[in-house]
Amino acid sequence: MYIIGENIHIISQKVKDALTARDARFFQELAVKQVEHGAKALDLNLGPRKKDGEEVFPWIAETVQAVVDVPLSFDSTNIVGIEAGLKKITKAQPIINSTSAEEERLEKVPLLAKKYNARLIALTMGRGGIPIGSDERVTIAIEKLIPRAVEIDYPIEDLIIDPLVLTVSGCQEYCPECIEAVRTLQYSWDPPPAISVGLSNVSNAVPHENRPLMNQVYCAMLMGGGLQMMIADPLDKELWEVINAIESRDESTPVKKLYVKIHDRIAAMEEITTDDVDMSDPGQAAIWKTIQILLNKVIYADSYLEQ
Repeated sequence: MYIIGENIHIISQKVKDALTARDARFFQELAVKQVEHGAKALDLNLGPRKKDGEEVFPWIAETVQAVVDVPLSFDSTNIVGIEAGLKKITKAQPIINSTSAEEERLEKVPLLAKKYNARLIALTMGRGGIPIGSDERVTIAIEKLIPRAVEIDYPIEDLIIDPLVLTVSGCQEYCPECIEAVRTLQYSWDPPPAISVGLSNVSNAVPHENRPLMNQVYCAMLMGGGLQMMIADPLDKELWEVINAIESRDESTPVKKLYVKIHDRIAAMEEITTDDVDMSDPGQAAIWKTIQILLNKVIYADSYLEQ
C-alpha cells in the first residue's frame, strides 16, 4: 500500500499554530515521523492561503524537503501558491492535490502539473458536485479527466484518479459506491491511471473513539476493490496491521483472519455474512456492525456500536 501521509493538515490546531509561528522544527519532526512509520509521500494541506500562499508554500516545501526525500503533495485550491511551492522542489516528483472536472480547474491545473513534471490527483466531481453512483463517477474519469490528460499530452501514469470518499455520517450511501468506483476505474483506460482516496474522510464527524475502526474496516473493503494508494494516517499502527494482514495473507489471529475474509469477499463481489464472523468476540462483532454501516445496510448513528 502506497500511503500519502495526511498529518500535516490545517484542520489540526497544532498545525495552524506552527504555521503561524513558522515553526520549521514542528513540521520537520512531523514529516520525519510519518516517513519513519511508512509514508511514501506527504500531503501538505495548508488550506487556500489566499493572502500568503506565494510565501507559505515555498517555505513549507523547503522546510520539509530539507529532512525527507519522499514526494510532497500540495493540497490546496490556490493554484498560484501551489506553483510557488513547486518551484522549490528539488528532490522527488511532486504531487498536485487536486483538480476536478470543473471547467476552470480542468483547464489550468493539468497544465501546471505538466509544466512542473508533477503527478496529479483528479477528483471525480464536476460543477454539479459528486455523483452518488459509481458508474457516474467513472464516467467523469473516462469522459473528462483522462481525455484532458490525453489532450495536453500529460502522462497517464502520472494521473491519479480519486473517486472521493465521503463521511458515513450524512453521506452513507456514498460508501459502497466508492468501493465499486475503485473496482471499475482499474479498467477505465489502458494502461489505467492510479487510484487513490482520502481514507479518513469516511470517519469525519464520527465520534473520535470510533474513527480508527471505521477507517480500518473501510480500508480492508477498499483493498478488496483493488485500492493500492491512499491518503491516510501512517501513525495508525492498527491500520498498518490491517494492511499487512491482507497483503501477507496473515490469518494468525481471529481479527486478522476476518480482515482477510472481508478483503476476499469484496474482491469476489460476494456478500460478507455472519458466517464469516464470530459474534461472541466483541472485536469481531464491532467490525461486523461497521461493515453493515459502510455497506449502507444499517442506518448510521453515533451509537451504532452499542446497538
